[in-house]
Amino acid sequence: MDKTNHQQLQYKKFIPEKTWSLALAVVGLIGGVILISLRLGTSSSSLLSCGRGGAWGAGNATSLQMEAIRHYATSRVVPQQSFDEITLSFDVLSTAAPCNFLVFGLGHDSLMWASLNPRGTTLFLEEDPKWVQTVLKDAPALRADTVKYRTQLSEADELLRHYRQEPDCSVKKSFLRGNEKCRLALNMLSDKVYETEWDLIMVDAPRGYFAEAPGRMAAIYSAAVMARNRKKPGVTHVFLHDVDRKVEKQYAEKFLCKKYLVKGTGRLWHFEIPPAAAGGDFC
Repeated sequence: MDKTNHQQLQYKKFIPEKTWSLALAVVGLIGGVILISLRLGTSSSSLLSCGRGGAWGAGNATSLQMEAIRHYATSRVVPQQSFDEITLSFDVLSTAAPCNFLVFGLGHDSLMWASLNPRGTTLFLEEDPKWVQTVLKDAPALRADTVKYRTQLSEADELLRHYRQEPDCSVKKSFLRGNEKCRLALNMLSDKVYETEWDLIMVDAPRGYFAEAPGRMAAIYSAAVMARNRKKPGVTHVFLHDVDRKVEKQYAEKFLCKKYLVKGTGRLWHFEIPPAAAGGDFC
């Protein structure tokens, strides 16, 4: 079931005018993962932690990977990100997976992201419950939660003032679950989100291109909090899409920090955020 034309404009997910080139490139990425898996044949014991030997020594393609290949090989509906942008995240996943991968947004790239993290945990956070039902009808193996955001894009400047004035937003506290006072904190997520340490976080939603849309302010702030609260060794990889837009860039520089920006291509930035040191600010 396709969305209406209005919804297509809102989500920018259906892009039938694109050529087959990106779809074939995605098929190639996923197919390459499977071929490497078959050649390496590493025992499953090497898959127990993020990055230990890589996810792609699993021996056999997963059913989700095969479904992804079938989907992208037969559909003109392709992921929103460009090939170079996808490759930036792919390169990290190729060494980090199987790992915990949190994705803000559910769409036609979701099968791809899940299949590139075989035997890892990939969870999608989506604002529209009807869209969740539509996507999961065709790809029931995906895991997705519905999130009801409490901010609007029009509030972006005011929310920065709120952040500076509200103690529960401060870096000294920086908590999400149960944080009612800080409007930037996503305090309505499921327990599994809070109880999981996410190795990769992709912020490609919610909508952020008209005044009444939720905007990505809270998603960016909350991703920074999750990364800073990491207890496991190593950094948290945070990917932010649409950095050509004012709010995304402004909030990235405030909470994800230029000093942690390691690479960018097109409209995608990649940050490596270490666990928080005592004191200081986000940046």
